[in-house]
Amino acid sequence: MKRTLLIVLALALCCTVVYAATEAAKPVATEKEGIAAAVALTKITGIAISPMLGVGGVDAYDYFTCPKGKQDKLPWYARLKFWLPALLLVAVVAIKDGAGVTLPPGWKKPFDVVETVESKVSGLVAAGAVVPSIAAIFHSQLTASADPHVLHAGILGMSFAPLLDILTIPLAVTAFVLVWLVGHVINVLILISPWGGVDAALKGIRTASLAALTAITFIDPWFAAMISLVIVVTAYFIAGWSFRLMVFGSVFTWDFFTFRRKRFTPDPKTNWMFIARKIEKTPIRSYGKLTKSDDGRLMFEYRPWLFFAPRKIAMPTGQYAIGRGLFFPEIMTVDGEKTKSLLNMPPRYKKHEEQIGQIYGIRDIRDVRLLKGLKAIWYWVTGRNAAQPAAAPA
Repeated sequence: MKRTLLIVLALALCCTVVYAATEAAKPVATEKEGIAAAVALTKITGIAISPMLGVGGVDAYDYFTCPKGKQDKLPWYARLKFWLPALLLVAVVAIKDGAGVTLPPGWKKPFDVVETVESKVSGLVAAGAVVPSIAAIFHSQLTASADPHVLHAGILGMSFAPLLDILTIPLAVTAFVLVWLVGHVINVLILISPWGGVDAALKGIRTASLAALTAITFIDPWFAAMISLVIVVTAYFIAGWSFRLMVFGSVFTWDFFTFRRKRFTPDPKTNWMFIARKIEKTPIRSYGKLTKSDDGRLMFEYRPWLFFAPRKIAMPTGQYAIGRGLFFPEIMTVDGEKTKSLLNMPPRYKKHEEQIGQIYGIRDIRDVRLLKGLKAIWYWVTGRNAAQPAAAPA
């Protein structure tokens, strides 16, 4: 029932936007006014895909196309002292990504953490300042190009003008946030990816999408606006997945950036973790608390979207192990020689694997994935067996 309601609301939003776009396309006023509304919608979508590059590029274009003598009338974010450093920062990030392909795994992770923080800050700036300004342009051009008799008469004598005045900026900011969540996923995937080649591919996809949308805008603004609408609707339906991944990246970024593990001690009863795979109806990367019941079974409690009513599920029964990873530990289920990730612990739990094992009664603690491979290489280079401890100094 809840999902059906969300689908109905999404369709209603699409119909509303399409209706508004159709009315704006009517040649009652000038054609330029309708095109300006379409371009404004595309700008919002493009900036949401990559806020720093989008804001810098859009503002640079507005700066150079502004009539001479009126550049001082531009908003603060469209002036040279703002968009030039923004584009320089984008260039530095591009150099970092290019060099990261040749660097060993993990060497550029501190820079990826900084970039993830930058994505959040630039997203906030765009959502708070740039997007409302563009939405105001969209609203003014839409009302100017629409048929005033249709706009004010509405349906059954109801006027759409007050509703349009109220909803334009909130809908624009909502559309921006939905698309920004999807764009921010790229930064999170880069953060958790160990290989520079994957990072470059993900960045290339995002940059190519933004470039294609920009090119289409110059060719056919209305077609670009329709593509933007499709992107917004698609982002709406994967918003839950994007939000959980954003929370995952935010927690990991904070732990890395503040070196939290050095001042952190696991709680003897409750610890925050992420679901590593879908369990029952609990989606992957849900953030919640792991506890141990009186009968010894592990329980996971979380809140959907972090603020809805809490839910509690029981973890699958079986043999457990704690995996020591290169960047963060995890709890796994063990079936013979096979292991399967169950819970991912934030980086603050690194070096605390033994304490977590004592709290939840898990004795099997082992190296996994990249850390296991790097240790194997080290043992091969040094010529000693992994099971043998390093020789103590005399």
